[in-house]
Amino acid sequence: MDGHFVPNLTFGPVVVKKIRSYSQLFFDVHLMIDDAPKYAPEFVKAGADGITFHLEAVSNPREMIKQLRDLGVSTGISIKPGTPVGALEPVVAGVDMVLLMTVEPGFGGQSFLPESLQRAEKLRKMLRADQRLEVDGGIDATTSPVIVAAGADTLVAGNAVFGQESPAEAVKTIYESATANT
Repeated sequence: MDGHFVPNLTFGPVVVKKIRSYSQLFFDVHLMIDDAPKYAPEFVKAGADGITFHLEAVSNPREMIKQLRDLGVSTGISIKPGTPVGALEPVVAGVDMVLLMTVEPGFGGQSFLPESLQRAEKLRKMLRADQRLEVDGGIDATTSPVIVAAGADTLVAGNAVFGQESPAEAVKTIYESATANT
């Protein structure tokens, strides 16, 4: 988050580089910033394995997708709740993942927007079997099963995990809830 595209700031490439030395896990970087083409290479150099950018934040999403492919990372594109799902149609075939924001990006602790279920269903129909549908915002043990049923396969949870006494137990609860009917 850059304080421009969204009204908050979070860590940058320096932090990614520092924590990379402690983990070989997949680093999925969600750029909620205005100038993704400028900063994406820095995040890749710092250790990002995947970069997701916002459709609303770039003037030419096809060029951004090409840049990420040339950098050799997994490529994702995200949309805010107010952006029509159909806006992705011209570029969705070129990405590995679509990130559907289920709250307005920029602040944790927001409630899941119910219309996100229909949006996820529409997006799932647009995607190939090898493309992921990630959701971010208001994900917890209550919302995870319904958004998974709507087509999501990757969940991002913030306050429902890090705001808990036992983050590990919170992750387990969300996972069990999301997979109970599969």
